[in-house]
Amino acid sequence: MEEEKKSLNFIEQIIEDDLANGLKKNQIRFRFPPEPNGYLHVGHTKAICINFGLGEKYNAPVNLRFDDTNPEKEEQEFVDSIMKDVEWLGFKWDKVLYASDYFQQLYDWAVQLIKEGKAYVDEQPSEVITEQRKNPAEPGIESPYRNRPVEESLDLFERMKNGEFESGSMSLRAKIDMVSPNMNMRDPVMYRILNKPHHRTGTAWKIYPMYDWAHGESDYIEQISHSLCSLEFENHRPLYNWYLDQVYEEGKVKNKQREFARMNVSYMITSKRKLQRLIAENVVNGWDDPRMPTISGMRRKGFTPTSIRNFIEKVGVAKRENLIELQLLEFCVREDLNKVAKRVMTVVDPIKLVIENYPEGQEEWLETENNPEQENAGTREIPFSRELYIEREDFKEEANNKFFRLKLGGEVRLKSAYIIKGERVEKDENGNIMTIYTTYDEKSKSGSGTEESLRKVKGTIHWVSAKHAIPVEVRNYDKLFTVEQPDAEKDVDFLNFINPESVTTIQGFAEPSLKDVAVGEPLQFQRIGYFTKDQDSTDTNFVFNRTVTLKDSYKPE
Repeated sequence: MEEEKKSLNFIEQIIEDDLANGLKKNQIRFRFPPEPNGYLHVGHTKAICINFGLGEKYNAPVNLRFDDTNPEKEEQEFVDSIMKDVEWLGFKWDKVLYASDYFQQLYDWAVQLIKEGKAYVDEQPSEVITEQRKNPAEPGIESPYRNRPVEESLDLFERMKNGEFESGSMSLRAKIDMVSPNMNMRDPVMYRILNKPHHRTGTAWKIYPMYDWAHGESDYIEQISHSLCSLEFENHRPLYNWYLDQVYEEGKVKNKQREFARMNVSYMITSKRKLQRLIAENVVNGWDDPRMPTISGMRRKGFTPTSIRNFIEKVGVAKRENLIELQLLEFCVREDLNKVAKRVMTVVDPIKLVIENYPEGQEEWLETENNPEQENAGTREIPFSRELYIEREDFKEEANNKFFRLKLGGEVRLKSAYIIKGERVEKDENGNIMTIYTTYDEKSKSGSGTEESLRKVKGTIHWVSAKHAIPVEVRNYDKLFTVEQPDAEKDVDFLNFINPESVTTIQGFAEPSLKDVAVGEPLQFQRIGYFTKDQDSTDTNFVFNRTVTLKDSYKPE
């Protein structure tokens, strides 16, 4: 029986229809066009996966194009971070391009529109232009400069380019339709004066194209077949097509804009302006803070490219926006980490345990598995000695039969080691337990094959040899916000919903192998959660970030 074919999403159906209606397969080309004015966030992962995923599906090139038309906000740092993020997600672009590569061509086309009576220089302030546009139910008011002579607009536009006028004093507007119900068609601004140096072109330009003018024409220059963007650009599509019609030459690919729903994830915000505010007001420590919804933040927290791509696949491509549960993303992370993360032993709330009948000064190295989910993960050796650390919650002096960890008079197996029995405790003057004293069954070593080693006890706990343990700083990260939609209420500052316990730091002990793990390597702290080594680690201070807790009640549909 043939495997059932996966149904096409609406974008794939559009492409298939275009192929059926004459588009050649070698004419298919996509692009991912971020503006380099910040770091990429979780919302961008959807656009990345859609565009590059379609490139893989159709064996078509995908350009990484930076829509760098606003020198006030764009920096090389953001360009570098975007390239790093796309590569980290596992995608390869065909070409790295910039809208600024096309500044001269865009200017030449603008001159052409002026000559054809389809654009004019307006000397009104932007506030007046906005006011004259009115609203969809009310016709707009034409600019007094709308019908100025072509030669006058040509002269002013060239002088704008040459830097003869102050920033904001003039603009070039397309002459379209001031009564259109679509506000984007009411003589949109194509160029504004901005005396700011550009991160690539320096001070060569004093005027910069607006996004709507530069974006679609850049798609056309690159011969992008399908320009895919998020739903807020749906109302911009008529303008996109109008601009394209002004420059289109017969025989070339006519790019097609289509929109998909943005991805909103609960307990996260994706407004770059608000993310920048979190940084500026020291709520977080930069763009790559593990609490940030940026790709760099998620990477530092320990998320994997596979988990994010699986998440996007489960979310799917839709036309209508909805709120995606954070738990689904965390489920995808756990699902992947369970397969790839090395199991290690770390004690995060330590209490000392002494095995009284284990010879003083003796130590041995015991074999333990790296990951039972991986056939070829192999094993490693961990040190064992008379004094250990275990989790404080793994011991009770007295407990009922439902407590399967260590208690006085009860037995428990130490993971990959021996069966021990609780004998007595030592307390401080306040009655707090300081040390647990136990005995062990020397013939019960895990994997030794003895009858004693096969004996069943109900509980198994993790541990660390006190003599060999390395101190570790453990950063437990939680949601940055206390509500699902922190920016949903317009009259309430989203900072009011900051979770005061979004990160808590504790000191613990780990097996010595953690000295040698690489920054970013996925780990499972057995029975605790998934962690990764942070870039703040030094040769003497080992820092680990919690990626997600070990288990969650979330069940995907």
